[in-house]
Amino acid sequence: MDREAISDGHAGLSRRAFLRGALAAGAGLLLCPVPQSVRAAVPPVRRRLAFYHTHTEKNLELTYAIGRIYNPVAMNQLNAYLGDFRTGEIHPIDPQLMDILWALQKRIGGRGVFSVISGYRSPHTNAALKRRSRGVAGNSLHMQGKAIDVRFSEVASEALRDYAIDLQAGGVGFYPDSDFVHLDTGRVRTW
Repeated sequence: MDREAISDGHAGLSRRAFLRGALAAGAGLLLCPVPQSVRAAVPPVRRRLAFYHTHTEKNLELTYAIGRIYNPVAMNQLNAYLGDFRTGEIHPIDPQLMDILWALQKRIGGRGVFSVISGYRSPHTNAALKRRSRGVAGNSLHMQGKAIDVRFSEVASEALRDYAIDLQAGGVGFYPDSDFVHLDTGRVRTW
């Protein structure tokens, strides 16, 4: 008889064979589709973010989505909060931009605060900034509500940049002299 035979009356069934069978059964369960009734029982994830605006000195903490459903009230709050503070103009913010921030927060493992340097920019503000700085794009995604410049309280900006690059979710720019990271929902690229 095999040395590893299980001595519970099942002669010939070795521990190795038992473990192989158990692993195969477990793998088979992973491949089975989950019934809708079971999926519905799993509570959707609340996507919560906290912000501090470096120019207005205002704080905002909110749940912007639950599961796949964006909270329209919270999104309107974000539109106003991330609006052009120079002109007062408000523009819809791309919800995917918030998803990038949430994914970064989750990946970093903290419930920190995003310090906002720039959210939406009106065409007027963007043109004025472009005249003063080479780092401002004439067709900036900030003007479409698809870009944000931030720091994150839990990590250095260089580390935030690295996490963002790993996400491969959009554009990532790093500005070490000003200590912030640009994130956008455009094509994947870095600078």
